Amino acid sequence: MTDTMIIGADSEVILHFDLKLEDGSAADSTRVNNKPAKMVMGDGSLTANFEACLLGLKKGDKKAFTLNANDAFGEPNPNNVHYMEKSRFGSDLKIEEGMILAFSQPDGSEIPGIIRSVAGDSVTVDFNHPLAGQTVIFDVEIIDVNLGNSQQGEK
Repeated sequence: MTDTMIIGADSEVILHFDLKLEDGSAADSTRVNNKPAKMVMGDGSLTANFEACLLGLKKGDKKAFTLNANDAFGEPNPNNVHYMEKSRFGSDLKIEEGMILAFSQPDGSEIPGIIRSVAGDSVTVDFNHPLAGQTVIFDVEIIDVNLGNSQQGEK
């Protein structure tokens, strides 16, 4: 058995990534705070095409790949745009177009919403991912690869 593990169907992967838009502008990066991301292949948190781009890579590998909107953050869903009364927001909060606010879910978790417009007493809030509808370029550097739970005990 070698020390170098190859990313498989349920590997745990630690990686740095730089996420850019098609025009080259930076959207996100784990390098800003030097905190690599940890992902588990096959757990449903990544799209199938994103996982396919990682399969076969190993520790130390660097790769860039382009994902269209459906393979990255999806297309915007009109059902994720909500109209709320301005009175639902604190009176001390100056609501402005482009603001991102955290909204509490019934289960206690929070979800970000982008203020798209404020008209009179109506506030339009978009709960789509900010990168929905965008083609994105991921530059990844694999820091480490570990066995997934179903591989534990296999030699």
